[in-house]
Amino acid sequence: MGEEEGMSSDCQKPAKTSPKLTLLPLIALIFYEVSGGPFGVEDSVKSGGGPLLSLLGFLIFPLFWSIPEALVTAELATSFPENGGYVLWISSAFGPFWGFQEGFWKWFSGVMDNALYPVLFLDYLKHSFPIFNRLIARVPTLLGITASLTYLNYRGLHIVGFSAVSLAAFSLLPFAVMGILSIPRIQPAKWVAVDFRKVDWRGYFNSMFWNLNYWDKASTLAGEVENPSKTFPKALFGAVVLVVGSYLIPLLAGTGAVNTPASDWSDGYFAEVGFLIGGAWLRWWIQAAAAMSNMGLFEAEMSSDAFQLLGMSEMGMLPTIFAQRSKYGTPTISILCSATGVVFLSWMTFQEILEFLNFLYSIGMILEFAAFIRLRIKKPDLHRPYRVPLQTFGATMLCVPPTLLLVLVMCLASAKTLLVSGTVILVGLLLYPLVIHAKDKKWVRFEAQEGLPSDDNQVGHFVESKLPQEDTDDATVTLLSESASSKTQQDPSSVVVEEVLKLE
Repeated sequence: MGEEEGMSSDCQKPAKTSPKLTLLPLIALIFYEVSGGPFGVEDSVKSGGGPLLSLLGFLIFPLFWSIPEALVTAELATSFPENGGYVLWISSAFGPFWGFQEGFWKWFSGVMDNALYPVLFLDYLKHSFPIFNRLIARVPTLLGITASLTYLNYRGLHIVGFSAVSLAAFSLLPFAVMGILSIPRIQPAKWVAVDFRKVDWRGYFNSMFWNLNYWDKASTLAGEVENPSKTFPKALFGAVVLVVGSYLIPLLAGTGAVNTPASDWSDGYFAEVGFLIGGAWLRWWIQAAAAMSNMGLFEAEMSSDAFQLLGMSEMGMLPTIFAQRSKYGTPTISILCSATGVVFLSWMTFQEILEFLNFLYSIGMILEFAAFIRLRIKKPDLHRPYRVPLQTFGATMLCVPPTLLLVLVMCLASAKTLLVSGTVILVGLLLYPLVIHAKDKKWVRFEAQEGLPSDDNQVGHFVESKLPQEDTDDATVTLLSESASSKTQQDPSSVVVEEVLKLE
């Protein structure tokens, strides 16, 4: 009872002004949203039938997947520099119904993804401490890890950001050392080895896709970034270089210096590679780095998931309870909700989660690319502090290759993935009218918007009121600038089209 009263008082007190994220912590958070280091890329060597396809994948995939997604994220995140990220983009382009669906898909996939990391943390440690193979030690440790990392999120986003910087440095340093030690032993001819008879294309594409996605995730906490118009593009560029380098350097070192068959390359194999190159001390260092990396992945994912719920609440899509902040400036209930989802989803296997994540993520990304193009066509004068240096046709062509990849990943999904993902999509479709009904019946409290004839208008008001005053232009000001009398005379559906979106 005492803890509940304390939490309640935290939520009722005015939140302190939380320090904003600067460039380096934001790079670290994006790095952990996308990668966290080379842990998990080992499967690309096995599924690719040798080093060649793995190395080519991490050289080529970023060109037509990571870079386009990062560019689109930079433009839209700076155009809508508020918490909620892609939910705002989709809502502005297609309306709040699709914005809500996007938010539900991305939040659910994020929680599923986060359920992996406490499990992987113990999977690396159990090689040195076999007791973690036993449920009597594993279950309470999993709960303890989840609780402690959740508390760190609660204490403040700036703490999470600087923790991510430290964890990233610790996680990547042993691979830099391994790369240096491997130089005398590298045989470049090993890099071109491939056996196409052993290529598992489904596993290969899923591995590549999973290790190079989630560039848009950090946009959900854009409102917590210092000077997002300048910081976001720089952070995304820095993170792209860091992620690609963190994959290629260990792969070049390991596959070029070690004589092992491709079939040996599975999750956690870099620890063995470290032993073969540097000895037991390097293996221990890599195991410790892997464990710490999973902590960074957990922190970054939970921060984005929680601030996404906060942004949706501020837009009127979720009850106000999700927007309540603690004295540290963090969304307490949103964090607890995400942590609860992690606990309930941690029973799934790695490969199952991987496919589920990729399928839901693919649907959401196709919608984001569509919103990017639609806003370019219908809102050409929207204030864009950072603009992808392409005209509308070029911007459309930029989205074609990654969209084709998304479709390919979805086509490779198993029947079980289709069933689970279809269920999640159906739940989202049914949840939206339920939320609207709860708002109409005043069962729970939502953000109040004066003079709004319909729920759909809240998105436009939110975007207009939150944009920096010095950045507004004529197109931004007219996002929802009609007189109150004209609103009341029009049908609510026409108000949505003409005033909120200004797309017709």
